[in-house]
Amino acid sequence: MSAQEYEPVIGLEVHAELQTRSKMFCACPVVDATTAEPNTAVCPVCAGMPGTLPVVNEKAVEYALRVALALECTINQTSIFARKNYFYPDLPKGYQISQYELPLARNGRLVMITSQGERTIRVRRVHLEEDTGKLTHLQTPDGRTYSLVDLNRAGVPLLEIVSEPDMHSVEEAVAYATTLRQILRYLGVNSGDMEKGVIRFEANVSVRPKGNQRLGTRTEIKNLNSFRALERAVAQEIERQIALLERGETVQQQTLGWNEAEQRLFAQRSKEEAHDYRYFPEPDLPPLVVEEAWLETVRASLPELPRAKRQRFMAQYDLPAYDAQVLTQERSVAEFFEQAVATAGEAVPPKMVANWVTGEMFALWN
Repeated sequence: MSAQEYEPVIGLEVHAELQTRSKMFCACPVVDATTAEPNTAVCPVCAGMPGTLPVVNEKAVEYALRVALALECTINQTSIFARKNYFYPDLPKGYQISQYELPLARNGRLVMITSQGERTIRVRRVHLEEDTGKLTHLQTPDGRTYSLVDLNRAGVPLLEIVSEPDMHSVEEAVAYATTLRQILRYLGVNSGDMEKGVIRFEANVSVRPKGNQRLGTRTEIKNLNSFRALERAVAQEIERQIALLERGETVQQQTLGWNEAEQRLFAQRSKEEAHDYRYFPEPDLPPLVVEEAWLETVRASLPELPRAKRQRFMAQYDLPAYDAQVLTQERSVAEFFEQAVATAGEAVPPKMVANWVTGEMFALWN
């Protein structure tokens, strides 16, 4: 079989930091991990000291609900926090507080634009968890290696958004990721600053003969911090798996990392399954109950989202699809365009205003 006779199957797990002032389970401030002094935003709770008790950040739950509603998810009235048990130097408690059997929300969808038109990707679940610390790996002049641990990021609220394996090309994976980032920015829950690591991707990749509905053996690519890394890593893994199958070999289920400096994948370990983490309910936190009145308040606060705004611009201002898409990429640009149209009045057609914004104004802003 040739490479063209295989179909990639891709699912994405997206970890997005929530823009709250304090951490997920304590009162420590959320600081910029790229500029703050290491280990200056740490307390006994996020440092995992014995005897400390977590308290849920209500604003983080509100932000998570905003995202879940924007993705048209079914909200679970009651969800449960769980301990995800594993050892790593940047995880001071020896477990991560996450959600497993009863997440905050399930069964949503995301509509994205590709070169083939609109595609709908199913969203399996949306759940809350805490981030880990950060490791910096260094080397001495004589070649010895060591690592430094910074716990400023430990306990920062994270939202994990898990898609179904509905993507079948690198283009679709990148389109899903960029569309989700756009929605998070519109909602005001995440800055979208990729260089600061506030959004991270994990890609589950497998390949199968076209027309075959059975999923192949999947691998997971961890901690992709940019769209370029996502694009190149997924493309490389698809190519690697097809080459293995063409040689009559089998794909091993494993976890892979991405070496940004060398632009290549490397094997980390055999891929974990849920039972490897020994999930069990977090005994120090009660079930998270979302009252219907609160949920409706959050729903009423949602802004007009990019897809709805794009469709309205086409209908209300008679703009071409391309112009509407460009103008709605950023919420601030869309708002500026509408203010400009209102200021210009009937004397200037909206299409002319759109040309001015995407031409002269974009040149000034850039």
